Amino acid sequence: MDLRGCAIIAAYNEEKTIGPIVRKIRSKKLECVVIDDGSSDSTKQIAEQEGAYVIAHSKNIGKGASLRDGFKYILDGNYDYAIAMDGDGQHNADEIDDFLKASEEGDNQFILGNRMWNPMGMPLIRRLTNRFMSFLISLITQQRLPDSQCGFRLIKSNVLKNVALTTNKYEIESEMLIKAARAGFKIKSIPIKSIYKGQKSYIRPLADTFRFITFILKTGLR
Repeated sequence: MDLRGCAIIAAYNEEKTIGPIVRKIRSKKLECVVIDDGSSDSTKQIAEQEGAYVIAHSKNIGKGASLRDGFKYILDGNYDYAIAMDGDGQHNADEIDDFLKASEEGDNQFILGNRMWNPMGMPLIRRLTNRFMSFLISLITQQRLPDSQCGFRLIKSNVLKNVALTTNKYEIESEMLIKAARAGFKIKSIPIKSIYKGQKSYIRPLADTFRFITFILKTGLR
């Protein structure tokens, strides 16, 4: 039986990259939802032109809030799974096929991309903070998660129904893993490529690491 899926993309000022991403996703006969997080450029218009359904925020409130809106759309629409991707072009939409294949093997309900098998091109500070965060998340979840901060994921609706997400910023990547593991779901990692072309990133490694540690102290160690 064919499952019904939808890609969700949290985007902020991604007019240079969002079009080709949505186009590639749509070419795979997948539906696509872009959550435009208060962009001041043409992200919304371009995404709509390429066939995406757009949820528009009037102001920038964060990746976590955007993904939560996307996951609500998935559940409200009775989709079988969500594929979460970033809107900055760092994820190769051709690799969606690898996520779908992994989801068909056994009872895999949460598939996580792993860039750390070959992190060439990833800025050093991001590589170091990612390894630190992934080490802690692996300890907390008791699962080996080499790239806990990768936003390229396939999550089946059964996981979303059983995981209550609350964070608004980048810590949602960690919150999702911790709560899914605690709900009894096994998280499978698959290798993906790192794509870094010098584009502007809205991730602030030091500030986001501090927010991550605060989140872990409040939630992860309970």
